[in-house]
Amino acid sequence: MNRLILLLVLSLGLQTVGFSQAQISLERIWEDYLFTPKQVPGFTFMNDGQHYTRLENNKIEQYDLRTGKQVATLLNVTTIAQVDNITSYQFTDDEARIILSNNHRPIFRHSYAADFFIYNRSTKSVERVFEEGKQVRLAALNPQGDKVAFVYENNLYVQDLLNRKVTQITADGEVNKIINGATDWVYEEEFGDDNGFFWSPDGQQIGFYRFDESAVKEFTMTNYNDDLYPEYVTFKYPKVGEKNSDVSIHIYDLNSGKTKEVAKTGAEWEYFPRIKWTRKAGELCVFFMNRHQSKLELRLLDFAGNSKTLLQEKSDYYIDIHDNLAFLENSDQFVWTSEKDGWNHVYLYNMDGSLAQQLTMGNWEVTNFYGLDEANGMIYYQAAKKNPMQREVYGQLIKGKGNTTLLAGVAGTNSAQFSSTFDYFVLTYSSQNTPATYTVMDRAGKQVRVIEDNARLQGLQKTYGVSNVEFFQFNTADDVTLNGYMIKPPNFSEKRLHPVLMYVYGGPGSQTATDSWGGQNYWWFQMLASQGYIVVSVDNRGTGARGEQFKKMTYQRLGHYETIDQTEAARYLGNLPYIDAKRIGIFGWSYGGYMASSCILKSNDVFRAAIAVAPVTNWKWYDSIYTERYMRTIEENEEGYQENSPVYFADQLEGEYLLIHGMGDDNVHFQHTAEMANALIMENKQFETYFYPNRNHGIYGGPTRLHLYTKMTNFLNEKLKVRPRQEAARPAGLLRAEPVQKNNSSHN
Repeated sequence: MNRLILLLVLSLGLQTVGFSQAQISLERIWEDYLFTPKQVPGFTFMNDGQHYTRLENNKIEQYDLRTGKQVATLLNVTTIAQVDNITSYQFTDDEARIILSNNHRPIFRHSYAADFFIYNRSTKSVERVFEEGKQVRLAALNPQGDKVAFVYENNLYVQDLLNRKVTQITADGEVNKIINGATDWVYEEEFGDDNGFFWSPDGQQIGFYRFDESAVKEFTMTNYNDDLYPEYVTFKYPKVGEKNSDVSIHIYDLNSGKTKEVAKTGAEWEYFPRIKWTRKAGELCVFFMNRHQSKLELRLLDFAGNSKTLLQEKSDYYIDIHDNLAFLENSDQFVWTSEKDGWNHVYLYNMDGSLAQQLTMGNWEVTNFYGLDEANGMIYYQAAKKNPMQREVYGQLIKGKGNTTLLAGVAGTNSAQFSSTFDYFVLTYSSQNTPATYTVMDRAGKQVRVIEDNARLQGLQKTYGVSNVEFFQFNTADDVTLNGYMIKPPNFSEKRLHPVLMYVYGGPGSQTATDSWGGQNYWWFQMLASQGYIVVSVDNRGTGARGEQFKKMTYQRLGHYETIDQTEAARYLGNLPYIDAKRIGIFGWSYGGYMASSCILKSNDVFRAAIAVAPVTNWKWYDSIYTERYMRTIEENEEGYQENSPVYFADQLEGEYLLIHGMGDDNVHFQHTAEMANALIMENKQFETYFYPNRNHGIYGGPTRLHLYTKMTNFLNEKLKVRPRQEAARPAGLLRAEPVQKNNSSHN
């Protein structure tokens, strides 16, 4: 009898083990990269709109977009003696030549120097750009493919591919002083482009930037490389209120060999965020912007000295810079996006500056402008029409009203990359519960074929028993509705009190509570949920897709409303019957690190722990363009800086605080964490800190991410997982809030 019972128990135990879920681990996420989805890289579409190319094993392969079949090998690098490998490539407009590059040497986030080569498809010949054998930057062929321009030692050059003649356009370039044909650090980081020269459509002129950063103050980082002395990296970095580069715009005329200055920054205009050629020969469109970034003027300039204002915009807050400017070829009109009616929409303007038509309208946002298909009279864009947490893809006729087609609208996030002729597009779809799928669609939105469905990853979701991400809403004390998502433990019970980790970014125009795949953090959050945590993310005021007023209400008080909203979110969560209000932590990176720091300090009665990675701790230490866009200068807004910089609130730390920073961060300098640590020390506040030598803002390389996430996980388990010995009663005055009906989105 006893033996029979023992056998039965053993049998049941084995069955339990056999049917138990596999366990997510940090090693699986950050060492084995088991959960990394397959991605489809950006497509280099051919001019016919039906084929694309891809770099594979040192070959440029051509594929049929409709079938996915390889149809040709356009270049096999192993057959070329001069080039041993290629990292990137770009076709000329007529596809007769290809510019190749290898041996990339990073400079900052976007910029790099490299070896460049030109491959002639008809002659099968290869020529090196700048035969002196030096690495250059930004090599770009003119539209005709017979000349290449590039930057070397901060000077701009042009090389004739027919006679090999090299012409030096500028001669005053010097590191940390003068830059010709490229941008300085702050333009590259905050205006998002390191390219500083552009060929005219007829290939006869080059418009380019000249930066005089002589008077810009320098910042030095220290790298440790096992040498007797560390390496010091010094570069120009304008902080809040400090001197920016003096910038001028020039046009070089190839026929005359002369260069003319056509614009220069001064008292009225501080920045030239973009320069773009129009369809008219020799006509350069230059964006003029004041230092407050509240006024924008698009001005048409030419080599002869003519100047004409094309468009003007003003804002009581600030204007976001974008590339959504398309000039029509067959009419004197252009397409532009603007928030002028309170929501981001598409407009059609005449070249005399008059408004022809507002193409999109309504209390919703155009979130991406994909392009202008002039041959068919169409524009294509992504929008958050149905829900600010979701995205759809639309096509719309330029002429007439109401002629809009929903091309991709399954609940979740839909994005598109269109072929050259707009006959086809590659649809990328994901949701919080579904990894990305990639599908070829025709211009009517009909599926042609599936490229990648990430079925393996969807299978792993089942194998590891992940929890569905649930969306929720709640109203703040100011009656503002905020959106969020929640991940509960797989064995969730409302009768058990759970610790909470809130994930925050919260910066202007950003979103984390979207119905889109969460990347590697998704699996970390699922791992934490499997250990009993509830993971939550809420989009505070100041975030995107909800109109200009919602986004820009944080102006000059960056962090104020955001901290209030994250705190109210924590209080709302703490009132739910299954959440332990005494075990709420918050984690964020960059702006999110700033938010996590603000929350643990200003709301020390709500948050028990905070992890701040690469945080801004005082806005005066960040760069001029970003910070002044939202805060103006310290002289103009001393109260805003004083009340919303965590370093001034070190005395309020009561909970557990983990500070993490890369010492090679050229963006948010290690200075922020060092000064924050010093402020805490001076207040005799205990905290933890991890620093990563030589790592930049992303903190990666080798096992770095595994090391980082191991520390963060251990910190959470030490500070949040164990319940306090003496549970305090819920704070007085907090009413038990009932959650809004959740939208349990799942599209497996």
